[in-house]
Amino acid sequence: MPQIIDQIFVLLKHWLMGYIPALLQPVVSAILSVVPVLIAFPLLFAITTVLERKGLGRMQNRYGPNRVGPFGFLQPMADGIKSLTKEDIIPRTADHLVHLLAPVVIVIASFLVYAVLPIGRNMVIVNLNAGVLFFFAVGSMVELSVFMAGWSSRSKYSLLGAMRAIAQMISYEIPLVLASIVVIMAAGSLSTVTIVNLQATYTGIWPHWYVFTPWGLTGFVIFMIAATAESNRCPFDLPEGESEIIAGYYIEYSGFKFALFFLGEYLGMFATSAMAITLFLGGWAAPFSFLTWIPSYVWFFTKLLALIAVFIWIRGTLPRLRMDQLMNFAWKFMLPLSLINIFAAGVWHYMPAGISRWFVVTLIVALACILLSRGLRRNKWFHVRTYRFAS
Repeated sequence: MPQIIDQIFVLLKHWLMGYIPALLQPVVSAILSVVPVLIAFPLLFAITTVLERKGLGRMQNRYGPNRVGPFGFLQPMADGIKSLTKEDIIPRTADHLVHLLAPVVIVIASFLVYAVLPIGRNMVIVNLNAGVLFFFAVGSMVELSVFMAGWSSRSKYSLLGAMRAIAQMISYEIPLVLASIVVIMAAGSLSTVTIVNLQATYTGIWPHWYVFTPWGLTGFVIFMIAATAESNRCPFDLPEGESEIIAGYYIEYSGFKFALFFLGEYLGMFATSAMAITLFLGGWAAPFSFLTWIPSYVWFFTKLLALIAVFIWIRGTLPRLRMDQLMNFAWKFMLPLSLINIFAAGVWHYMPAGISRWFVVTLIVALACILLSRGLRRNKWFHVRTYRFAS
């Protein structure tokens, strides 16, 4: 019975395909695989926006949405209606075609990366041998859409915001990719399905997740920090620094186009979180062997919601960095640490199993973190803030 519940969506798809003529089966199969993703993640976006606003209101001792619907949970519906009916204002000197295509490109790129993410056991749209490579290649389209938005608006604020966003996204995309290399080395495959299957095994009750190794934990932390910067989330939300450049690269957007940018950013955050789950947290695998009776897709979305909660927690806690701090942290801490972590993963692979391997690899990573952080402090890129009050 648990296996039937776990594979209920797969079985339902096969049952429906039995009524489709053989000539149309490839097209219908693709549609049946894509439509659930097109429904589930925008729905998750709507739920996340209201929970985030309520959570931040609770953290900051203020009210969140509480007027529209029971406890304010219909607020996303009201926001959607507003964005659809709001006037679409385009600057007179803007490039109208590029201005229109920019939000479309960011949404398309955000949806395409879900094609290689295994949401559950046997639940992946396309099982590519180079799934991880496809994820990062398609994800790089986001930088193109940001540049299109900033350049086409013919505004110094939008162009400055676009250049700042592109510099940030390219800088943090390098450690993001390097953090995933340790998993590719360990798995010997670029297939997301293979990576999850290798982690879905157990020794006793304990899973073989890569995060439970020194290089895996370091890679996971690097990946999540870089993913936060890639998603323009606090404390890396400088492209939208309203105190400096008003609203960044989409200042000249309104109505539904602005809503598409908003949707694309959240879909990108969900996608990078899902890739972190796939690479380091076992994907759809249960955290303990005695919990494998729970459907695999439930575990995947539980992990995803947990990471989203961490994003919200960080947004309500940390202040925004300066631009020089952001870039120095990427190039002078994250990049060297990710390279050293690759070396540590290689040492782990060639050393015999045992406590000595754990000690050596942990020592390499710990020393790297200490020395790199001391280098940042010595050069005054990061320092303890001193607050003085007038008498």
